[in-house]
Amino acid sequence: MDKTIRVLIADDHAVVRQGIRMVLETDPQLKVVADVASGEEAIEKVHELRPDVVVMDVAMPGLSGFEATQRIHEAHADVKILALTVHDSEAYIFQMLRAGAVGYVLKRAPAAEVIEAVKAAFRGEAILHPSVAKLLIRDYLTRVEKGQESTSFDQLSKREREIVKLIAEGRTNRDIAEMLCLSIKTVQAHRANFMRKLGLHDRTELVKYAIRRGIIDLEEA
Repeated sequence: MDKTIRVLIADDHAVVRQGIRMVLETDPQLKVVADVASGEEAIEKVHELRPDVVVMDVAMPGLSGFEATQRIHEAHADVKILALTVHDSEAYIFQMLRAGAVGYVLKRAPAAEVIEAVKAAFRGEAILHPSVAKLLIRDYLTRVEKGQESTSFDQLSKREREIVKLIAEGRTNRDIAEMLCLSIKTVQAHRANFMRKLGLHDRTELVKYAIRRGIIDLEEA
């Protein structure tokens, strides 16, 4: 039997929270352990309950979904965060990815796709709604037209490629160090080297690069 995936829902609209709960609980593998109305409550409940996946709204009063995601990711990197929102602007998408979300799904997605997105998030896979993926494709084509795409990835060592993939999947330096039996300082050194070689500046750019190059799997939810 598959492991039960414990889910926390954060959305400031009670009716929306109830709807998401009803959708998720149609799947026997998913168990909603709590639903909250704010970013502050989400942080508190994650500390208390340690869910596997947080389904996070982006725009909430008080502490936003961006800030809540960042704080949760920093404190509990093993908790996967999936953005579920009505907003499909590029600014929102990359802010959530930068904050530590593993995926970005729009609320208009069919129920079955939302369920699969939660499961994929639990597995640590990158999940993007089709319209979000289109934004990344547009960004890629713009970079190609400007001659900004290069074959620099081919110049990375095998170890550097491994770490690129793991970071793009949302792993922390500590996670990677433990998985590859390296020191955190060694992971940081590799990271600094390949970011310089690839001409990248932060995790958001790295995720976009990894999706364009097919380094990580992209599931359209």
